[in-house]
Amino acid sequence: METILAKWEHLSASSGALRFLDINLRSIGQVMFQNNPLTGILFLAAIAWGSHAAGVPRVAIAGIVAVVVANLTAQWLHVDNEPLYSGLYGYNAVLVGLALATFLSPSALMWVYVVLGASVSVIVMLGTANAVKPWGVSSLTFPFVLTTWLLLLATYGFSGLVGTALPSGNVITAFQPYEASPLKLIDLFQGVLQSISQVFLKASAVAALLLLAGLAVNSLTAAAFALAGAILAVLVAHLFGAESDLITGGLLGFSPVLTAIALGTVFYRPSWRVAIYAMLGTLFTVIAQAALNVALTPFAIPALTAPFVLVTWIFLLPRQCFEPTAAGAGDVVKARTT
Repeated sequence: METILAKWEHLSASSGALRFLDINLRSIGQVMFQNNPLTGILFLAAIAWGSHAAGVPRVAIAGIVAVVVANLTAQWLHVDNEPLYSGLYGYNAVLVGLALATFLSPSALMWVYVVLGASVSVIVMLGTANAVKPWGVSSLTFPFVLTTWLLLLATYGFSGLVGTALPSGNVITAFQPYEASPLKLIDLFQGVLQSISQVFLKASAVAALLLLAGLAVNSLTAAAFALAGAILAVLVAHLFGAESDLITGGLLGFSPVLTAIALGTVFYRPSWRVAIYAMLGTLFTVIAQAALNVALTPFAIPALTAPFVLVTWIFLLPRQCFEPTAAGAGDVVKARTT
């Protein structure tokens, strides 16, 4: 594997087109903290399969368009080569493209939105990285969350954009409690796999397996933490009586999956103490997910990965607790590699 990657790196260094392809593949992999083009290929396959299976191939296309636009924007802004080559200016844009194509009805203006959001996400990334640098944390997916929230909220003021998957009819409807139903074994498996696939806004077991394979290609530890995070999220959500459809659909588990990977493998050197700390953060991300789902109901926008960002920042701030990775939690370039 290392030989293949070394050859690919050599080819990329000798060709501008291959280098740009490599940047985009790494950007897709960096959504789950993996700086590896092969991981990016497997993640892209997961996105394509999930979009095709759902009958919305435009979602995958939007993700590809967004990452290309973002990396072109980054080059136009003359960003530093090291973070650019690591894919750090494109991973937020991938999610922006996927989200916009998922929540908005297809139209020419939707594609304008995708291009605009992808470009702006790079600027937000640069600004966020500067803003959080004194705190010793990474920007994570905050640029994706902020950019997408603003774009989705704006659709309620524009007649040319329709959020078909946004609950516009319930903007001022109060949150209603419900009774949870028993969690069956098949529901547990479905919830775990879809918690992983929903990181890329997909509800597909096949996509989840491709994502796990992509993680394993670069880091078996990251794959293990992703799976453990998904299992813990589903069990905790069920224990607290969350709505069954949210659990089985992975909608309470995707942010915890990212938290588990971030705290367990990226920002702290893996150990048993770190594993327990990461699981505590993962558990609290389930709480944050439910809380933000309720808090954002009046605005009729999804929480996206905001729970992951919020909890991971909270758990990174007490930096004296554990030994950081060699990169350090505040390094915008290396902190997202494993």
